[in-house]
Amino acid sequence: MPTDEFRRDLTVDLPRRELWEVLMDVERVAGWVGLVGEVRELSPMSRYRAELTDRVGPFRLRADLDVRITEIREGSKVALEAEGEDRQVRSRIKLALTLWVLDGDQASTDLRLEGRYEVTGRVATLGASMIRHKAEKILDHFCASAAEAA
Repeated sequence: MPTDEFRRDLTVDLPRRELWEVLMDVERVAGWVGLVGEVRELSPMSRYRAELTDRVGPFRLRADLDVRITEIREGSKVALEAEGEDRQVRSRIKLALTLWVLDGDQASTDLRLEGRYEVTGRVATLGASMIRHKAEKILDHFCASAAEAA
């Protein structure tokens, strides 16, 4: 079962307050994850539903993710958990992610992503290396989009 922890640090060319405002724009940030389609707000800054679609080897994955924001520390931290299942290919996805807005100066702010993901079921039978490679690409795209948020 592919499970992995990750951590990325980057600098965004925005003052801390402006970066925080960007991070609170849920649809914009969800757009930084190329696999995420429509995002529906169920409860503001608390619960969302997002559609995840991808192709993994011979499988076409489509899962409705339940997303819960588990912690917000104004201006410094957002933590969330997402979980969903594609019943057609009998695979399950779990994600825990924390975004830390760290020290910066007037022109830029440091951002840290920390988290863990788990993929189980038929998709996981393809092998952990393929899923880890795909996860790395997703993280790279997310970080590049965050860095370009300015």
